[in-house]
Amino acid sequence: MTEETPELLWEADSTHPQQAKNIRQMLRQVMDPEIRMNIIELGLVREVSLSDAGLHLRMILTTPFCPYGPAILEMARAKAEETAGVPTTIELGMEMWEPSMMENGSAADWGLL
Repeated sequence: MTEETPELLWEADSTHPQQAKNIRQMLRQVMDPEIRMNIIELGLVREVSLSDAGLHLRMILTTPFCPYGPAILEMARAKAEETAGVPTTIELGMEMWEPSMMENGSAADWGLL
């Protein structure tokens, strides 16, 4: 029996629920090319906040020196901006990624837990 990780809640889920849902769906198109999973499944988008000034995402990478990191961050920024229709910034968080951050049992599907 595996324990499922609940969907990560963002600030935008409470302040702009429909836009947060749309952003989450669009970000599922951004894939980590090495792992072949999207950044939402992997739990890389740690926070999304939306204000009059724009959209702000805080993300982490699976490894500190991920060779695809800059491309993944830019793809996420562009997809989020396209969806929200406002200027979007990305902050790279220093939190260390671990398989338990993966969404809804994805880690167990990969045999990581």
